[in-house]
Amino acid sequence: MLLLGMHKLGLLLLLIVMFSCNETENKFPYTSVAIETIYEDSLSIRAIDIVGNTLRYSANKGTFGNIDLRTGKIMEGVEKHHTSIPEFRAVAHTAKDFFMLSVGNPALLYKTGDTGKMDLVYMEEGDGVFYDAMTFWNDTEGIAVGDTVAGCLSIILTRDGGYTWNKLPCDVLPEGIEGEAAFAASNTNIKTLEDKTWIASTKRILFSQDKGKTWEAFQTPILNKGETEGIYSIDFYDANLGIAMGGDYTNPAANRANTAITSDGGKTWKLIADGKEPSYKSCVQFVPKSSGKEIVAVGFTGISYSSDTGNTWSQLSDEPFYTIRFLNDSVAYAAGKNRISKLIFR
Repeated sequence: MLLLGMHKLGLLLLLIVMFSCNETENKFPYTSVAIETIYEDSLSIRAIDIVGNTLRYSANKGTFGNIDLRTGKIMEGVEKHHTSIPEFRAVAHTAKDFFMLSVGNPALLYKTGDTGKMDLVYMEEGDGVFYDAMTFWNDTEGIAVGDTVAGCLSIILTRDGGYTWNKLPCDVLPEGIEGEAAFAASNTNIKTLEDKTWIASTKRILFSQDKGKTWEAFQTPILNKGETEGIYSIDFYDANLGIAMGGDYTNPAANRANTAITSDGGKTWKLIADGKEPSYKSCVQFVPKSSGKEIVAVGFTGISYSSDTGNTWSQLSDEPFYTIRFLNDSVAYAAGKNRISKLIFR
């Protein structure tokens, strides 16, 4: 009797596992998105960061803050530099600190200080200075990227938790291309996974396999002839599967050569959905726990969704946003002009 009972128990457990696996594999594609605004102000918000149950953001007018996603409580501040008011378009975090980086000249990088105020830990002045995105590999090592200055893209690194930052010399980077820059549209033209780093410029992909010590460059077929054309956002689901998306924000209806996919870690890229939806987008993100099949892209042209690794797309909403981050596989938060919203995909 005991042996028979154990046999039935084993069969039951097997059926539960099989059902659970099938349930995951048979998840239906999203067909709609519900949008709930959780923050409103007269700001342009292009950088958000989700840490646990807290959403952190930075914007123009020197504004930064965080939202408790459980209670909705908002804490906000304004950072000024002498008489100027910076515009922040990049944020990042470690387990200990929050960071924000401004665009324009001078570039100002702040971290949370021991006294609760923001400390200025890096400043760069000069013609052409314009930083676009920032992230961390771990709690001690981070990276930020900016436009071309003195012949190469601007890349700064920290190896001490963000207390000090140093700019890479051009001789350790791929040779610069005339007109090469980056877009500060959503804080997503840089992606890190373990030791690997991908940076999307207007012209190509820069790649480092050792946390910024050495670099190489890969070409993509995304349109990049004009000053406003090129890759605006990249994301990688794993070390091999990645997507790059952009277009031309001055011609947002165009959908030729604006989306590409890689399956070999960025070495080679091929166009997908060429001449089809979506049109210009400023931010693209893989849906978590989707095996890389599901992708969401946002821009001031609306919210688009793919359930087949970017080959076909549907427009779920015309609501405009600049950037998006997922909390889980069905809830995300997006920011744009004058607002931050909760997005529930169904």
